[in-house]
Amino acid sequence: MELMDRKTDDTGNEAIRAGMPALVGGYAVVTGASSGLGRCFALELARRGIDTILLSLPGSGVENVARMASGLGTRSIAFGTDMRDRDGLLDLCREINRKYAVSVLVNNVGAGGTQRLGDSSYEYLENIIDLNVTSVTMMTRALLPNISGGNGGYILNVSSMAALSPIGFKTIYPASKRFVYDFTRGLREELRGTGVSVSTILPGPMKTNRDVTARIERQGLFGKIGLLSPETVARIGIDGMFSGKDVIIPGWMNRMYKLLADIVPSCVRLPLVSRVVSRELDEDNRI
Repeated sequence: MELMDRKTDDTGNEAIRAGMPALVGGYAVVTGASSGLGRCFALELARRGIDTILLSLPGSGVENVARMASGLGTRSIAFGTDMRDRDGLLDLCREINRKYAVSVLVNNVGAGGTQRLGDSSYEYLENIIDLNVTSVTMMTRALLPNISGGNGGYILNVSSMAALSPIGFKTIYPASKRFVYDFTRGLREELRGTGVSVSTILPGPMKTNRDVTARIERQGLFGKIGLLSPETVARIGIDGMFSGKDVIIPGWMNRMYKLLADIVPSCVRLPLVSRVVSRELDEDNRI
């Protein structure tokens, strides 16, 4: 394993980089780092002086994000990989484990959408499960020995406010993000006392790309409740991760929604939220 060089000050003493705990001495791996929230995570870590290994689809432009991170005075390495290819993903993780010390893992990659289940292709469903469930599990398992083998480290898994309730017309997406929520909390307990802190962040709506923005706009006022920029969510997420929080909910409106979700019965909440989400469908399929 290739340990990263630590920076020293003018006296020759090891300097602690601004904005990161002293124990973070390796790379941060960020998945889905070419755009949206993943890009913001990568740059937020770089601004704090943390070196990054960025993963995203080949041809997605992840190399450009790595150049931007390097421009902030850090080392950044880009890998083009399809996170749905389990064998290829595990091969890449073995390469990372051989060459680099990893102290942080941000499992950000994911997929969503709004469709009636009966209208969904098998490829659509498989894509969500592969990215939201399988890749998170495999990445964590593959890199955990690297993270726990140093002086401790951090894992941040990106769930969603959608994990707080079943939702018609999304069906598989909130279920997959509930998996991330429960997986994170269980793993956190399992790793208690090991020096590895495991957190999950539940972002609300974010305008991360044209398709997501259009779906948020179709929801009307409801879709804008809790709306935050991906830059803000990334900053709050990294702050919460380094603070050792178990569950991170960005924005006071989203925290209020969490309280309501705990109080309002599912028989009331489920049809209400599903009706609002159905506005994301084309006009012929709305309810």
